[in-house]
Amino acid sequence: MIRRRGRARREPARLAPVVGPSADHAALRRPGRACAAVLAGLGVPISRSTVLRVLMALPIPQTPAPRVLSVDDVALRRGHRYATMLIDAVTHQRIDVLPDRKAATLAAWLREHPGAEIVCRDGSAAYAEAIRQGAPQAVQVSDRWHLWHGLGAAVEKTVIAHSTCWRACPSGPVRAIDERTRARHAAVHELLGQGAGLLECSRRLGWALNTVKRYARAATAEELQRPPRYGRTLVDPYRDHLRRRLAAEPGVAVTRLLDGIRELGYTGSANQLVRYLNQGRAHAERTSPSPRRLVSWIMTRSADLPEHERGHLDELLAACPHLMILAEQVRAFAEC
Repeated sequence: MIRRRGRARREPARLAPVVGPSADHAALRRPGRACAAVLAGLGVPISRSTVLRVLMALPIPQTPAPRVLSVDDVALRRGHRYATMLIDAVTHQRIDVLPDRKAATLAAWLREHPGAEIVCRDGSAAYAEAIRQGAPQAVQVSDRWHLWHGLGAAVEKTVIAHSTCWRACPSGPVRAIDERTRARHAAVHELLGQGAGLLECSRRLGWALNTVKRYARAATAEELQRPPRYGRTLVDPYRDHLRRRLAAEPGVAVTRLLDGIRELGYTGSANQLVRYLNQGRAHAERTSPSPRRLVSWIMTRSADLPEHERGHLDELLAACPHLMILAEQVRAFAEC
């Protein structure tokens, strides 16, 4: 008998011991590669592909619908494909994922899984109709995020409707970017008035199509103007003093302003003061914010706003009584 040299080949491990409760538990707790490493340490050599096959072969447990069910859509591919996520609103555990966000799909799931007494949803009319069909006994409510989101949309409509009031506040000095915005807005709307389409405007002006769309959607150039956003500087505590000096002496020298705030405790450099003045930050008049920026100020806690934004918001609210009442109602609702 001839014996073969070398190490004897080891027989492959059988899969029978692996496909059991211990392997199922490990596959549920860890991903494929980590689970294979743990089982190999326990003397059960197995590949990560086999672990995934074991995991996929496990039956999905049939859980009843929770008492408080949350329904919302989720984007699998934004703008193309969406699904419906079903979550237990109390434990925040995922219950199921439906392949689309159609009313018939959700209604069929609710009929197959009775027991939901309260269904929390967004403002979708399709979901509302599905709940009426699949669970007519359930009470439909909205969660805090969707309530606040809906309130933000209503606040934005009110702010835009009263833009003639708060935009009537004195504006700051004309900036080069504002002039460029007005010129571009006029160029786009002039071509649109001549019957040119958006693509034709983009070709003639040499701009990106999204840029042309942004100017075309705006009724006025002021809607596209954005107030500058500056960081905090050492000059900020002396802004009111500088404004009073500039109002009393419009032609005062920068060196005298520097000496005045240094007597008050300013420790910064002269260049920082010059840059601050050149940016117009010491000017009493300011650039009006965009409607969306104003909405974000109204819906933010006053303590969380920077001092200059909080002061600007107070000036705009004082110019429009309707916005003043709106801001008070928003704050009262936020404290509920």
